[in-house]
Amino acid sequence: MYKFLIYISYSYGFPIGKPIYEELKQRNYEVKWFVDTTEAKQHNPFAANTLDTVEEVLAYEPHIVLTAANVVPDFFPGLKVQIFHGFNAEKRNFRKGHFRIRGFFDLYCTQGPSTTSIFKEKQKEHPHFDVIETGWSKMDAMFPIPEKEGNQRNTILIASTFTKKLSLAFDEELFNKIKILSEKGTFKFMQILHPKLPDDIKSKWKSLQGENFQYHDTTDIIPLMHQADIMLSDTSSVIQEFLLQRKPVVTFRHNIPQDHIINVNEVSKIEEALSYALSYPAKKISLISKYISNIHPYDDGHSSARIVDASILFLHKDKSYLKNKPINFARKWKVRRKLGYFTFKSFVRPFTLPKNKEI
Repeated sequence: MYKFLIYISYSYGFPIGKPIYEELKQRNYEVKWFVDTTEAKQHNPFAANTLDTVEEVLAYEPHIVLTAANVVPDFFPGLKVQIFHGFNAEKRNFRKGHFRIRGFFDLYCTQGPSTTSIFKEKQKEHPHFDVIETGWSKMDAMFPIPEKEGNQRNTILIASTFTKKLSLAFDEELFNKIKILSEKGTFKFMQILHPKLPDDIKSKWKSLQGENFQYHDTTDIIPLMHQADIMLSDTSSVIQEFLLQRKPVVTFRHNIPQDHIINVNEVSKIEEALSYALSYPAKKISLISKYISNIHPYDDGHSSARIVDASILFLHKDKSYLKNKPINFARKWKVRRKLGYFTFKSFVRPFTLPKNKEI
C-alpha cells in the first residue's frame, strides 16, 4: 500500500493532479493532497482528502511526493517527483525557466522528447536527479479527442498568460477589437484567463459576455478546448496543450514565434489571421503534427499510469549513483517561511524503499 502525496500551489494544479489521483485510487494506493496557497485552498475539490498542515504531512510519511509546483519542501519525507505545471511556454531563455534546476527533485517525469533531452543534458551538470519520460498527466483528459458535430468552424478559444508584458489580456486595442468582432457575429468566442491575472482585468473581459462571447471562470479547460476550432493566445503554455488536438493557434505578439503557429503583431491583422486559421491550412497542420511529436507524442490518455509506474520503479531503484542535492540555503528558507514551519531537517538523498520491504 504505497502512500502518495500530490503537492500543488495554485488551482490550475488540480487538473494536473486529478488524473493521477484517480489512477492511484483505482490501484487502491493511499493518496492525499497538500496545497500551499490560499487561492488553491479556496478552489479545492479534494478538500476532504487534503492534509491541512505540515505536521499532518510529516505524520502521514508519504513514500512519493508528486508536485506540480516549482519547489517542494525538502523536509517532507518521501521521493520528490516533478510532474510540471505546464509545457515550456518559451517566455524566457530556452535553457532557463521551464528547465531551471532548483535542487528539490529526485525524479523528473518529462512530457516528451523536447523536455527529456534537455533534462538529460542538465542531469550531467547536476547529477542529483534522474529523468524518465512519461507524458503529462493533465493531457490524459484530452484523449480521445471527440469528433466535432457539423462542418461549421467559427469557435475561437481566447487564452492568456499572466505575465503583463506578454499577456494579451492587458492590451486595450485588442480588447476593443474582440468586442467589435463579437458584436459582428462572424466568430463565436470563448475565453479563459489565468487565475493570477488581476480581478479588474478579468472583470473587463467578462463584461463582453453575450451571444457570441462566453467567459469561463475555470481551470478545467480541456472541455473548452474540445469545443473550440482554433485558439487565440499570446505566449502561454496553454498553446501547446491546444495544439495536441492538431488545431491551429493564432498568437498575438508571441515572444518566440515559430512556423507551426500563426503569429500577428498588429491588432489590425487579427481578423484576417483568425479566418486563415479557421481554414485549417494543410501546411500549418503538418507543422503542428511534427511539433507535437516532439513535445508530447502520447495520445493514449495513460500518462498518469506511466508517472505512477515510473515513480514506484524509481522508489525501489538503487540510487547510490546520484549525488546529494545542493544545500540551497536561500530557497529552503523561502519554503520554510512560506509554510511557517522552521526546521533544520532536510532530505538531501532520494528516498529508497527496498524491494523486499513490506509496506
